[in-house]
Amino acid sequence: MEQPPKIFGGGQPQFNDAGVLESTDVSSFLSTVFTWMVAGLAVTAVAAFYSAASDLYLTLMQGAGRWLLLLAPFAFLLVMNFGLQRLSVTSLALLFLAFAATMGISLGGIFLLYSLGSLTQVFLITAGTFAIMAIAGYTTKVDLSRMGSLLFMGLIGILLASLVNWWMKSTMLDFAISAIGVLIFTGLVAYDTQRLKRIAAGVEYGQVAPMKLALLGATSLYLDFLNLFLFLLRLLGRRD
Repeated sequence: MEQPPKIFGGGQPQFNDAGVLESTDVSSFLSTVFTWMVAGLAVTAVAAFYSAASDLYLTLMQGAGRWLLLLAPFAFLLVMNFGLQRLSVTSLALLFLAFAATMGISLGGIFLLYSLGSLTQVFLITAGTFAIMAIAGYTTKVDLSRMGSLLFMGLIGILLASLVNWWMKSTMLDFAISAIGVLIFTGLVAYDTQRLKRIAAGVEYGQVAPMKLALLGATSLYLDFLNLFLFLLRLLGRRD
């Protein structure tokens, strides 16, 4: 069986006696993933604050601008995923940062709805929860692949429920959606971390450039963190 390529740098991949990629290479890959994820979150936070402070958010929410805010992030995700093989690493990185900035602009409203203290508190809770689940996903010996299918079905369920509640405007249903959303994205953090660990070891997607995989992995964890934060904010946030 052909051995997977080394994640970063030149030379030959380093395998232990069991034929498994050395943990230093896996750690290097995941370190890159988390670095890009944090960079994306930082871009989103700055863009969100700016769009609220400059009234850019309110301006864009008038007329056709609101559809731009809703659809632009999805457009970036589609281009990144379907253009993975054709795009250069630099192009993919720029698309990721542009996606993060667009998400930030679309989230400018949270600075208008919630107090800064509440946003900070929920962010810290999200960061702590994310860290615990990421460590659990990295260290557990249990295969979480089956859990991923269940979480995906749950995600589809809360999306459909959110659409229904858009008309019903039920406070109880909104609370239930938020609570289930927290559970789903908490689980997805562990699942995606384990999946990225497998990718780093060359178990999956062995023919794609590692840096491109790191950027896609950063996008997945970025979305997990952001959605977890938003659902927790709906449950715990204090409005101005």
